Parts: sequence; structure tokens; C-alpha cells
Amino acid sequence: MKRQALLFAVAIQFLTRLPVPNLEGFQTSWLSESARYFPLVGALVGVISVGVWWLSSMVFPPTVAIGLMMSASLLLTGAFHEDGFADVCDGFGGGRTRDAVLAIMKDSRVGAYGAIGVAMMLGLKWSVLTSLPYSTFPMIVVAAHIASRWCAIGIIWRLQYIRPDTEAKSKPLASSLGGRNWLLSGLLGALVLLPGFLLIDPPLRNQLAVVLLAALALSLMSAIFAAVYFKNRIGGYTGDCVGAAQQLAELSFLLTTLGILAGTH
Repeated sequence: MKRQALLFAVAIQFLTRLPVPNLEGFQTSWLSESARYFPLVGALVGVISVGVWWLSSMVFPPTVAIGLMMSASLLLTGAFHEDGFADVCDGFGGGRTRDAVLAIMKDSRVGAYGAIGVAMMLGLKWSVLTSLPYSTFPMIVVAAHIASRWCAIGIIWRLQYIRPDTEAKSKPLASSLGGRNWLLSGLLGALVLLPGFLLIDPPLRNQLAVVLLAALALSLMSAIFAAVYFKNRIGGYTGDCVGAAQQLAELSFLLTTLGILAGTH
């Protein structure tokens, strides 16, 4: 259990700006092993973000509270995934060859494709979140954070990391995420959701279960689509690709929940 707690701390340190105890004797293999806990880090980010929304809702209108919640999420993660999404928009939007795509993604500057992509992504998220029902809002937000990270790390399992070792900041993460660990990470995420799920009234719980399963399916589809696209364009993935897949999966999750819930009212 001590080792698993250590790996969870490694995952927190890698994906967020939250403080963790000093990781003495750090080994690069820990990062790869910690990937199974990425959905749990998503749960942590989601719960803190929902807490900011709940507190803000006591003072501000719902739209402002959601804006503050999104800002808190960006601060917690250092816009880690959004940065990857911007780099992917720039690289795949501006690069015609594999080498050009990789070179553009490596550039720290944000171009037009990246800026427009992130603006549209955040705008869509805010629009969807402001339209979700209050009663199921917390569960949907936390579930979206969990599911999107689980879908995204499936890319690590299924594709080859394609940057040379000398350029690879995320190479240690890419070394060994097997199918069993990927499934385990999804199970851990589901178990985290279970207590909150059981607190919901039974009639609403049944409807929400269907909504969340459908949203998970669409999130997986978006991640698979992204993986196929990355494979065809550059022959594998980079760390930016995983970040972009997480953003696409999260947006797909939220859009699906809104589409189903809007259709039932």
C-alpha cells in the first residue's frame, strides 16, 4: 500500500500543481507505473473544482461560478492538457509532413491554430456546463474528469511513443502501460464515483447511470478517433497527443450528457 500511495503521489505531481511529499530516490519507472492512477487524479481535480463551483454559487450567478470553477481547474493542472491540445492544433494544423508536425508541436510558442482551438474548446465547455442541470452537475463534472483521463491513457497502451529519447520529456511514461493496468485504472475511477452515485435519489440515479455510460462510450470513441488520426499522420503519439485526447474526451463526455438530458426534458 505504501508503494501504491507513492505512485499516486507521482501521478499527482506529474499532472497537477498540487504539493506532494518529497519523492526521495525517484526512479523514472515510477512515472510509467503511476499512469494507472491518472483517473484518480482526475477525480481529485474534479472534486476540488466542484467545491469551487459550490462555494462560488453562494455568491455569484451560475455562469460566473462555472467560470471560476474552470479557472480553478486550469490552475490546479497548470493547463497541462490544454497546452497539449494547443500544440496538437498547431502541429497538425500547420504541418504537412510528419517531421514538420513534430517540430511545430515542440515549439513552445502558440500559433493561430492553437489559440483558436483552445478558445473554442474552453468556450464550448463553458457553454455546456452552464446548461447542465444543477442536481447532477457535480457527478457529471467529476465523472468527466475521470473518464477523459482514462480514455486518454488508452493511447499510451495502444500506440507507440515516437519522439527520440533525446527529445522525449514523457518517454518514461510511455514505457509500460498494459491493457490490464488500463482496465484497472478505469475500475478505480468507477469505484471513486460510487459513493457519490449512491447518494442520489434512486429514480434520478437510474437515469444518470444511462447518461454516464453513454457519455463514456462517446468519450472512448473520440479517443479512438484521435488515436487513429495520430497513427495515420505521425505513426504514433507524443505527450501533447495524450493531452489533446483528454480534452477531446472530456468535451465529448460533457456534450453527450447535455444532449441526452436536454432530450429528456
